[in-house]
Amino acid sequence: MDASILTDLARDPLVQTGVLATAGALVTHVLLRRYPAGRLIFQFAFFAGLTALLYHHDIVPYVIAPGDTPAFERIFLALAKVIWWVNAVWVLTSFTRIFLIFERRPHESRLMQDVVVGVIYLGGALSVLAYVFDVPVGTLIATSGVFAIILGLALQNTLADVFSGVALNISRAYKVGDWIVLSDGTEGRVIETNWRATSLLNGANDLVVLPNSNLAKAQVTNLSSPNRSHGVNLRVRMMPTMTPSAISVVMRNVLLSSNSILSIPEPTVEIKSLDAQAIEFELAFRVRDFASVSAARNEVHDLIYRHARAAGLALAQPKEAAGVSGGLSQPAAPAATKATALRLLDALPLLASLTEAEKQALAETMTRKTYRKGEVLVEEGGKLSSLVIIRTGVLVVACHSEEGELELRRLAPGDYFGESELLPGACELATVRALTFTVVYEVGQAALAKLMQDRPSIADEIKQTLSQRAKASASGATGDQGVADAPSISALVSRMRRMFLEGPPGSAMR
Repeated sequence: MDASILTDLARDPLVQTGVLATAGALVTHVLLRRYPAGRLIFQFAFFAGLTALLYHHDIVPYVIAPGDTPAFERIFLALAKVIWWVNAVWVLTSFTRIFLIFERRPHESRLMQDVVVGVIYLGGALSVLAYVFDVPVGTLIATSGVFAIILGLALQNTLADVFSGVALNISRAYKVGDWIVLSDGTEGRVIETNWRATSLLNGANDLVVLPNSNLAKAQVTNLSSPNRSHGVNLRVRMMPTMTPSAISVVMRNVLLSSNSILSIPEPTVEIKSLDAQAIEFELAFRVRDFASVSAARNEVHDLIYRHARAAGLALAQPKEAAGVSGGLSQPAAPAATKATALRLLDALPLLASLTEAEKQALAETMTRKTYRKGEVLVEEGGKLSSLVIIRTGVLVVACHSEEGELELRRLAPGDYFGESELLPGACELATVRALTFTVVYEVGQAALAKLMQDRPSIADEIKQTLSQRAKASASGATGDQGVADAPSISALVSRMRRMFLEGPPGSAMR
């Protein structure tokens, strides 16, 4: 081929535009398909080069070609302008996908990006019709009004859902992961929001799909906003056997000993009513999130019963039944030390398999101790040779970490610790400190040794109880490092059996 012909072809604007468009499409959609940022940079450079090339040949993409332009040239100009407008749309959409972020929320950002991208494509299509094909866009829009009305009437429900979805996402009434309640009682955790509907997962693990138009009209209560914590109020009626202030102290100890509620903001106790039959209290506290409400309620109800029983208080009947009888009386705490110790042993799961005679013999050996607020019962790493049962008060179990003291759990009346430290030389794995004035009863190692000599099978029963407690602690994620795992429990019980039956080296069991 003659060199002059090649030169003419190289200078031909149609050839230059075609080669540039082909190279740009190849690089953009093949080589840089998986690299959005690099693709945007190349698209911008390609668009700038294409613009310079068209202006170099006196081709203005947004100016209609004169009417006397030859047919072949008109086709070329139309093709070049279409390529320019398509690439302009691609650059803008790529920029939108990368840089348009809606408050760092991926899902809401995607919806807003779709809206903006749709507007860009619509504007590009109208520009091609106006500047390339010389179509009167204004007249086209006006004449298509009737068709738009018919289409709008046919799709009014779908369009209502779409625009309601956009409005809900812009207003940020909720987001994925929030727990919401509607005015009709429907509630659940938001797992998905799209153009048409919002999907909820309710408490029964059922999927509830709600059209966005219905949500836009309903009263929505977001239980996860402005933060994930959720407030809980509980009411309890106590018989007026003590002063209201004294019972309030017991109720505050209930909240102080809970492992499920938040310490900030501080839980409160309020006296709601007082009459001859009962004193009514309202306990208000916060939990980590709405999903924790049920577990927290169960724990606080259990603690109310335990603290009230330890303080000698009695629960009152509801107002509706107050006129029938004088209340659900509970036996007052016995004054005798032995009776109190025996009652603690009766409620202790660790020794539930003992007979009444064995419990009575063990209760006679128990010792009573008191601790002031802030006093340490046992230091981390300290030696402990007794089983400690809490009679009244609240204890905290904590250990040292790199960030400082780490609270593991709190103990209330009826709880115990030291069951895995009954061996000589064993150490407590955490510090135990009194948060209130506390009364405890201790079961010594010698008393358990005598009991195991009389009935060796008790070691296996203790092993089973410790295993169940370890599993419950693991499933509840309490973080209690003092609870041993299954292998260590087996080893512990084996050592207990050998020690209590054979006696420690150099000593004899009485």
